[in-house]
Amino acid sequence: MRDCSNNRRGFDRVLMAVAATFLTVSATSALAQDTPHSSASELAIDAAIPRPEPANVPPPTASDFKADTTAALPDAAKPADVKPADVQATEAKPAETKPVDAKPAEPSATAKAVEPKPADAPKTDTAVAPSAPAPAPAASPAPATAAAPATAPAPATEPAKAASNVAAEDQPVADKLRELLAGKSLRTFDRKNERAAAEKFYSGREYAPVFTKAGKLTDAGKGVIARLKDAAADGLDASDYPVPDFAAATSPDALADAELKLAASMLDYARQAQSGRMHWSQVSGDILYPEHPIDPAEVFANVTSAKDASAALDGYNPQQKLYKELKKKLAELRGQGDGPVITIADGPALKYLPARKKQAAVEMDDPRVPDLRNKLGITEDADSTKYDATVARAVEKFQSSVDLKPTGVLDERTVKALNNPKRDRQIDTVIVNMERWRWLPRQLGAASVGNAYVILNIPDYTLKVMQNGAPVWTTRVVTGKPGQHATPLLTETMKYITVNPTWNVPPSIIYNEYLPALQQDPTVLQRMGLRLERNRDGSIHISQPPGEANALGRIRFNFPNKFLVYQHDTPDKYLFAKDERAFSHGCMRVQNPDQYAAVLLNITEPNQHYTPERIRSMYGSSEVDLKFPTPIPVNITYQTAFVDDAGKLQFRRDVYGRDATMLSLLRNSRGKDLETVVAHAQPSYSRPPSSSLPAGVNVAGDNGFGSSGPNFFERLFGGFGQPEPQPIRRGQAQQQRRVITR
Repeated sequence: MRDCSNNRRGFDRVLMAVAATFLTVSATSALAQDTPHSSASELAIDAAIPRPEPANVPPPTASDFKADTTAALPDAAKPADVKPADVQATEAKPAETKPVDAKPAEPSATAKAVEPKPADAPKTDTAVAPSAPAPAPAASPAPATAAAPATAPAPATEPAKAASNVAAEDQPVADKLRELLAGKSLRTFDRKNERAAAEKFYSGREYAPVFTKAGKLTDAGKGVIARLKDAAADGLDASDYPVPDFAAATSPDALADAELKLAASMLDYARQAQSGRMHWSQVSGDILYPEHPIDPAEVFANVTSAKDASAALDGYNPQQKLYKELKKKLAELRGQGDGPVITIADGPALKYLPARKKQAAVEMDDPRVPDLRNKLGITEDADSTKYDATVARAVEKFQSSVDLKPTGVLDERTVKALNNPKRDRQIDTVIVNMERWRWLPRQLGAASVGNAYVILNIPDYTLKVMQNGAPVWTTRVVTGKPGQHATPLLTETMKYITVNPTWNVPPSIIYNEYLPALQQDPTVLQRMGLRLERNRDGSIHISQPPGEANALGRIRFNFPNKFLVYQHDTPDKYLFAKDERAFSHGCMRVQNPDQYAAVLLNITEPNQHYTPERIRSMYGSSEVDLKFPTPIPVNITYQTAFVDDAGKLQFRRDVYGRDATMLSLLRNSRGKDLETVVAHAQPSYSRPPSSSLPAGVNVAGDNGFGSSGPNFFERLFGGFGQPEPQPIRRGQAQQQRRVITR
C-alpha cells in the first residue's frame, strides 16, 4: 500500500512552491508596469538585487496562506525563515532531489513574458524547498554561488565592436599605419598640417592603405608615381619627390612605411607645383603676389578619389595657356627627354629632297643620324641612318627655335647650335619663368567681365589687356630702371583712372634729385613748372599741377599697392621708340593712354561706349576721376621667356637679374628652405625737412599757401582715415590733391 500521508506532503510542497513562484512573477509584473520595458539581462539583474516595495508592504509569507492541517510544513517554510519572494526566487539553492511524481503547474502567460532566459537566471523549479530541514538559506554560502549566473551576462549590454571594413590581406598594413601615425617619432611629414591631414585621411578609412592592395600598387599609386617621376616636364626636380620601392616592400612594416613616404612626396609635389619651389620673397623685396597654398586634406581626397590620379596631381600646376606653351617649348629644347648629353659630330651638310613627279625622294645616309634622331627626340626608326623627311622637319623646327633660317638642312651652324651650351641656358631660363608662373594667381581676371585683366611684362616692355582668353589691346610701356627704381612684381586691382592728374614728387626723388639741383640753381623748380610748399610739420612738398607738361601726362591708372606705383601717361613720347625702355623711377608709362582708358572703360561699362576722342575731350586743368564698377586685376610680371602669338619661343634680357638670382638659389640645393618667407625692410616715405632747402628758394607756403591737404597715398590707400575719392567731373571746382609717382 502506498503511504498516502507521504504523498500528501509531497503534493503540498509542490503546491507551495507554485504559489511562491506566482507571487514572485506578479510582483515583478507590477513593478515592470511602472518602469520601461527592459532586456532579459536587465530583468535578471533586477531579480538578483532586492528592491523596496512602493508601499513598504512586507512581502507575503507562507503564513498568509491557509495550510493543510493534515500536512506538516518543513522547517524551511516557517514564517520566521521565509524571505521576500523576489529574493527567495534567486537565492534558493537548486533542488538536489527529484520532485515527486506530481509536476508543477505551467506558469501563466504573464509569467512567461517576464521569465528570464535559462542562461540569465535559475530555472523556476529552483524555488522548490529542500527536502531535508536546514538553516535559513540566507546563512548558507550557496546563494552567492546561485546568484552568479544572474550577474554574469552584464557585459552583453555593451555595443558589439563593428566589423572591420579593411580587407583581411591589408589588415596588417593598416595596423602598422595606425601605429606609425599614432607615434611621436614619425618624421615622414615635414609640416604639421600635412601630418594632421594624413592622420585624418587614414583614420577615416580605418587605416587601410590607398596606394596598395594586397601588397600590389593600385591605380592611384601608379598614377601618383608616374606624375612624380615626370616632374621634370613641369620644370621641377624629380629628386625632390622620392618614390619608395614598393617591389622591395614585402612586409607590412615596409608597405606601411612606403605608403606614408609616397603620400609625403605627393603633398610636396602638389605644394610646390601650386606655389613654387621658392617663395617669391627669397628673390627680392619688391615682389608681392597673393598666397595660394594647398589644402593637404583636399589633396588627399582629390588625388586618391580621381579616376586618373596622375592628371589630378598635375592639376596643381598652373593651367594658364602661357604656362602650358612654355612647358611644350621646354620639352622641345630638351629633345623630349633628360638623357645623357648627345653631341653631334661635324660632317657634311645633310638635306632631304622630297619626291617629284619623275624623281624619287632623296634621303642622304649618314652615321650621325641616329644621334641626331635621339637629340631631337625622334622615336620613329631610332636606329635609322637615313636623313628622311621626319628628321628634316625636326631640324627645321629646331632652327626656328634658335633664330636660324628654317631650311631643314643640317649645316655647320645648325650643328653648332645643337651642341652649344646656349641651349642649356635657354632651358634654365624657361624653367625659372615657369617657376614665376606658379606665383601668379590661378584666376588672373575678373570673372564678371569675361575674365578681363591687364598683364604687363617688364623685360618685354609691353602691356596687354586680355578678355575671354584672348588679347584685346596691346601697347608699349616704359618701366623702372634696374636697381632701387625697379618696377615691382605684383597683382592688384585697378579701381579708377584719373584724367588731368597732379604729380606729387616722391621723397626719394626730392632727396636724390631735386635738392641737389636746388643747391646748384635755386630757381630750377620754378622754371620746370614745379611748386614747392612748406607743410605744417615743417617738411617740404613738391608738386606739379595738371597740364600737358605734367610728368604724369594726362591720365593716371590707379591700382592701390604698398609699393605706391601706378601706370600713367608721359610727355616724353620719344622713349617708346627704343627697344629697351627701363627709364622710370618704378611707375609704368603707357604709350597710348587714351586708347588704354577707353578699352578698360568699355570692359567695365560697355553701355557707355567710350572712345579715345571722348577721353581726350576731358583734358583740362581739373582732375576727373572715372571709377570702375568692376575693378580689373593688374598683373605685373617678369617673363624673360614666353611664347608669342605666332607660337615662337621668345627670350628677353634679364634686365633686373631675377633669372640669375633664382638659378643661384635653385642650384644651392637648399631644398624646402626656399619655401620660407623672407621679411624685407620696407622703404621709408618720410618727407624731407625744410631745413634742407638752400637760401633763395621760393617756397609757396611762405606766401600764405599752407599745406595742400592729404596727399595721393593718404586718399588712394585710405591713410589717415580719408574717404575713397568720388568722381569729379569737368566744371566742378578743383580740389587740391597730391599724387606721388616713382
